[in-house]
Amino acid sequence: MRKQERAALIRQRLEEQYPQTPVPLDHRDPFTLLVAVLLSAQCTDRKVNEVTPALFAAGPDPAAMAALPEETILGHIRQLGLARTKARNLRRLAELLLERHGGAVPRSFAALEALPGVGHKTASVVMAQAFGVPAFPVDTHIHRLAQRWGLSSGRSVEQTERDLKTLFPREAWNKLHLQIIFYGREFCTARGCDGTACPLCREVYPRRRRPLVCRKA
Repeated sequence: MRKQERAALIRQRLEEQYPQTPVPLDHRDPFTLLVAVLLSAQCTDRKVNEVTPALFAAGPDPAAMAALPEETILGHIRQLGLARTKARNLRRLAELLLERHGGAVPRSFAALEALPGVGHKTASVVMAQAFGVPAFPVDTHIHRLAQRWGLSSGRSVEQTERDLKTLFPREAWNKLHLQIIFYGREFCTARGCDGTACPLCREVYPRRRRPLVCRKA
């Protein structure tokens, strides 16, 4: 099966499995989505969703977040990984949104990535899910599965993103990003599948017998 054929089959199976793709991070607007995605670095979405209700009650918008002392923000997110760095970045991010963007979340990759704590993946999620701009954010699940399914060499996250954007139509990127994440969490986990166990791995590579060792993101 050629790479393009594998991509078409994978898209079909994911659409059958996940016709609806709700954003797993709880939020109510672009600002709270940006904050939630920033907090999710090296942390599960479930844990982030546990702390954000109180955080968003205290700092529901950039002005309110910027007015909070860093220690107050830290108190809300202390149980998350890298909490102190995230607290510092959140407060400064909120200040910069007020100073540079009139309190609004900017609608460009460059402006988002200029904010503290916001990398390309975070910016891609916000552009895709808050503003509907086609993007293909690559997290560890997507990076791993792209290798297992023979869609990318896995040399880098950047290469994986380029390869997936080439294989899938632009209008499918935002939904596929979430579909692959959902599948990776449910069926093709790092320890639960080695490229030979889950339904899609078996269908795409029915003759594969040896475990596939994936490059880390």
